[in-house]
Amino acid sequence: MSVVIPARDDAPALDRCLRALARQTLAPLEVVVVDNGSTDETADVARRHGARVVTEPRVGIPMAAAAGYDAARGEVIARLDADSVPTARWVERVATVLAEPGWHAVTGVGRFYELGRTGGAVAAVYLGAYYGLCHAALGHHALWGSSMALRRTTWLEVRAAVHDDDAELHDDLDLAFALGPRRAVLLDRSLVVGVSARSLVGWSQVRRRFRRAFRTLAVNWAVAPPWTRWAVRLGIPAREAL
Repeated sequence: MSVVIPARDDAPALDRCLRALARQTLAPLEVVVVDNGSTDETADVARRHGARVVTEPRVGIPMAAAAGYDAARGEVIARLDADSVPTARWVERVATVLAEPGWHAVTGVGRFYELGRTGGAVAAVYLGAYYGLCHAALGHHALWGSSMALRRTTWLEVRAAVHDDDAELHDDLDLAFALGPRRAVLLDRSLVVGVSARSLVGWSQVRRRFRRAFRTLAVNWAVAPPWTRWAVRLGIPAREAL
């Protein structure tokens, strides 16, 4: 398994993430940190922890994530964000799920570690809304970039459909669209990570997330609208095939 972590100017959070990866019950084959134009010590932190550093000069999470997946050597490509703090059995759980031939990808849940006792409840509401709404839009489970994984063969199959040239997309949702309703995605609630709530703090952050969400939907619905995707999922004859 390769664990891919896109990062830009996030050295302190990355250090915490890599420390958690060092405590896994099952060590990954490699950790790939994608340095996305950092001006701080992000790359140095990665190297101190033994991670392989890949440089992606085009600033944007879609570009950085795709560069990491392309560089990954493992049969399974797992994904964390720099502020993710996986539990000790996270890698082991990913390996267990994707050892079963029926699953193409797996995604998990989290808690906001800055919010103390309420962090789990707030994250449950946030992720519940995200997964519920995206399921309706996709025709299958979405992916959450802070805790997810897919097979390398699956990535190679959908690589051409991923929009890795648009920084204003949500890369995890875009990848979920590329997977399509014919591939099986498991939402595993035992696949838990701690994450920062910083992306939800302030109206500018919230507006940016919604703007990127609507753009991701528009770009992908232009290829296959939701009714077509659901027709494929339910086996109903549709005019368009995915």
